[in-house]
Amino acid sequence: MSTVKQEAIQLINSLPDDCSWEDIVYEIYVREKIDGGLKALERGEVLSHEEVRKRLAG
Repeated sequence: MSTVKQEAIQLINSLPDDCSWEDIVYEIYVREKIDGGLKALERGEVLSHEEVRKRLAG
């Protein structure tokens, strides 16, 4: 099992050598949001497409 630090190192190593700090921060941010969404899905903390439509409609 990979640690967050190991995964962050792999992510950074996958970026081009000329990437900026902004690129690195963005990629880590996106990864964290994806991981959080997947964990919410595992816990059943998600809404169906129809439920979202109902909530947005008013």
